[in-house]
Amino acid sequence: MGEIEIGLGKAGRRGYGLDELTIVPSRRTRDAELVDLSWELQGYRFELPVLAAPCDSVVSPTNAASFDELGGLAVLDLEGLWSRYADPAAAFDEIADLPDETASARLRELYQQPVDHDLVVERIRAVRASGAVAAGSVTPQRIEALLPRLVEAELDMLVIRSTVLSAEHVTKTSADGGEPLNLKTFIRQLDVPVLVGSCTSYQAALHLMRTGAAAVLVGVGTAVDATTADTFGVGVPLATAIADARAARMRHLDETGVYVHLIADGGMHTGGDVARAIACGADAVMLGAPLAAASDAPGRGRHWAPVAARAEVPHSTCVRVEQHGTQREVLVGPSDSSDGRLDLMGSLRSAMALSGYESLKEFQKAELIVSPGDRRGQS
Repeated sequence: MGEIEIGLGKAGRRGYGLDELTIVPSRRTRDAELVDLSWELQGYRFELPVLAAPCDSVVSPTNAASFDELGGLAVLDLEGLWSRYADPAAAFDEIADLPDETASARLRELYQQPVDHDLVVERIRAVRASGAVAAGSVTPQRIEALLPRLVEAELDMLVIRSTVLSAEHVTKTSADGGEPLNLKTFIRQLDVPVLVGSCTSYQAALHLMRTGAAAVLVGVGTAVDATTADTFGVGVPLATAIADARAARMRHLDETGVYVHLIADGGMHTGGDVARAIACGADAVMLGAPLAAASDAPGRGRHWAPVAARAEVPHSTCVRVEQHGTQREVLVGPSDSSDGRLDLMGSLRSAMALSGYESLKEFQKAELIVSPGDRRGQS
């Protein structure tokens, strides 16, 4: 992709968001019933290519089982309210009832309660007891301290997630003379799949793949609650970020023979967004706001990412989301609306059928067209 001159001696690439793309049908179509949405991640098979984001407003220890039954994967925030309060119901009630102008500030106060390592073990074991895959998310700053308890609780899948993550993460301890968290060394000590992210560039994705991660999360600053671009000036349109990471995956596969999965993370609101993310090269998507908007979501009409509550410089906010349908209806329907916000997996299935693709891997080869401007609301 050619660079655009910004000024003398400075150039930049043009990036594309998912809403700027359309999928080109191939010469063949097929029945939707003949489309396979399943995918596998290091021995775990999932019928739907969707992960529920590790946000307290989306995933609880109790609803992880329902995601598992639907065929997806719920990732629990192991530094969230569930790991800070034995019974966080009052905190959730308070957040839901607060005025918009005070919700974010009060949220940060509630998260001042320290993480209880015993509660972390208890929550993981509760998910395992339900029969669901126990997946949990931890920030790089806390992973080493929590690791013994994660092993004790027999966590099935670990997500190391930050706004932007590098293969060698410098923490306060390492800045004071200790060793940086070397993901490559760390991941090879574990015998569970590790997902890492987020990243937005070819080089960053390639370096994360070389750590031995089973999957890389792709996307920064595109979610409905994110203010990363405004706060830090950091972010890459999601379609371009996925496509760049896909190129990194191809190089890594050529070099090592190891296929690393890509998880598109954030910035998707409709079934069309999900379909375009897969067509750009993602193996699955991680959804936050669309699931938080469900009537049975833990956030009760509110949605916030972990960075809204815990970051010293918050680059996300607690937002009110319009509730429509249950989490089941958001994912698999039924839907009585044409805005694409319900039955996301049905929309993906239909997009693949209309384009003639049977599997997710095949759909990643779909031809894309750049459309001018944001098509939402257009006839």
